[in-house]
Amino acid sequence: MSTRFLCIDTAMGSRVALVDGDEVKAAAQALSARAHAEALMGLIHEVCGRPEGESLKGCFDAIVVGRGPAPFTGLRAGLVTAQALGFSCSVPVYGVSALDLAARCALDQLDPAGQQGSEVLALLDARRKELYAARFRAQGTDDVQLLDEYQVVAPADLAAQVPPTEELPRVGPAASLYSEVVGAGQVEAYEVAGLARIAQARLGGATGMEPEGSQLAAVEAAKLAEFNLELTPLYLRRPDVQVSKSTKSALG
Repeated sequence: MSTRFLCIDTAMGSRVALVDGDEVKAAAQALSARAHAEALMGLIHEVCGRPEGESLKGCFDAIVVGRGPAPFTGLRAGLVTAQALGFSCSVPVYGVSALDLAARCALDQLDPAGQQGSEVLALLDARRKELYAARFRAQGTDDVQLLDEYQVVAPADLAAQVPPTEELPRVGPAASLYSEVVGAGQVEAYEVAGLARIAQARLGGATGMEPEGSQLAAVEAAKLAEFNLELTPLYLRRPDVQVSKSTKSALG
């Protein structure tokens, strides 16, 4: 019996997919960057084939949600929705970075055989003339290995780290955004259904088996970080508004 994953990502608009084993049963998206909360539940009911307001219990065995990096509002909407659905439908929830997803989608095209050693530089638009970036290596045909760290960086600073002349494919939705500085982009693929493949591969490592149905719940929360499935959001950038640590007396 295959595992049904509900995939949710809000790094760029709202994207959802229902994946059963290796088959994408349905997918939907709303690309507005400002209406995640309003769009998500409608999209989820759409891919599950249930009218809005009807229970989604029994439609999926697990949820995998993108944990960024992304702006605060959209990322929070996706994570909160996923966790609320997991609670109401009694299914486990796992997190996967959007940069991991971008890298895996690109490697599906650049290295479909999954040769160990293939590397890519995954890029997402961080706005404010910056990029979210991380370097990855292919790990089998379904997963990737993070080689450095997730970062938010100016294009010029990234070019200093990874010179444009270095033969490292620039991939992801922002691969061509600053190509004149960071180097030419090669693959901009980004499919939310890929979250299911990554989660399935990591769950197999966490349990030592191909987890199905109720077995998914056997993955202890403590192991989620070890296998890079935690739900901690990747904001990478400090909030615009911060509480001052100093206080001023009203008496002067």
